[in-house]
Amino acid sequence: MPNQPISGNDLARFAGQGTFMRLPRVETADGLDVAFVGIPMDHGSSWRSGTRFGPAQVRSESSMIRPYAVQTGAAPFDALQCADVGDVAINTFNLQESIHIITEHYDDLLKHDVIPMTIGGDHTITLPILRAIAKKHGPVGLVHVDAHADVNDEMFGERETHGTVFRRAYEEGLLRPKDVYQIGLRGTGYTAEDFDEPRDWGFNLTLAQELWHKSTAPLAARIKDSMGEGPVYITYDIDSLDPSIAPGTGTPEIGGLTTPQALELIRGLRGLPIVGCDLVEVSPPYDTSGNTALTGANIMFEMLSILPGVPYR
Repeated sequence: MPNQPISGNDLARFAGQGTFMRLPRVETADGLDVAFVGIPMDHGSSWRSGTRFGPAQVRSESSMIRPYAVQTGAAPFDALQCADVGDVAINTFNLQESIHIITEHYDDLLKHDVIPMTIGGDHTITLPILRAIAKKHGPVGLVHVDAHADVNDEMFGERETHGTVFRRAYEEGLLRPKDVYQIGLRGTGYTAEDFDEPRDWGFNLTLAQELWHKSTAPLAARIKDSMGEGPVYITYDIDSLDPSIAPGTGTPEIGGLTTPQALELIRGLRGLPIVGCDLVEVSPPYDTSGNTALTGANIMFEMLSILPGVPYR
């Protein structure tokens, strides 16, 4: 029988080990279908720090999540062998070394036939993960939910930060550009043409205001219908949500998505050949209620619930 989260009826939710959904903690991905990984890193951030505490807090809040999705019928733990493989041992004093460590860690992880689900950490972490993913699966289609496009060329002379991820990924051939969907973009910019360049690359951009007061289910359906052949990666930046909902993040922007829109979008992507997911930019020092981390934990569960092989009751 696959591993099961510890029930809140067997052990109080504030007790037990600090793993995602209180799943077993294991040292290797051998035999797993899904590996939950933490990357406690924030030295790729350009403004408010604190995402180094994100993995621990998201795991803590995940103890509230039960194993069955009553609304959708998803039952991931009926079929998928899941466990928490702990945190990547980054170098907190050296960003470039940390990026190298993350790539090597995922190279090793992906020697197994496993889907990594990563809890960040700032958005820099997605670049080394994509490098490892592309070595195994080839270029991926990308569903990128975020307030920001993260396509700067450099930031203060640095070419690999949380704001340059998807330019580097595009340049390195890690993505299938026409299968890249960036959703929830908003805020102010440095030029009126900030979003023109990724569109020229082939990226598909949906600004947040295009989704105000609307369901995201039609958008998810369009993505599914138009996504090309090949593997897909989902990266979810918590700042895609409005800061009234998710204030605990490093670069908040008003006018964001709501949690029902987030759920509709993720649930609508069920059926895509997903090979990995991440949830980034939860910053607990700015999350006084814990609601941002709780929301992040639920988004992780929603992404788990649409992975290939998940049964629906």
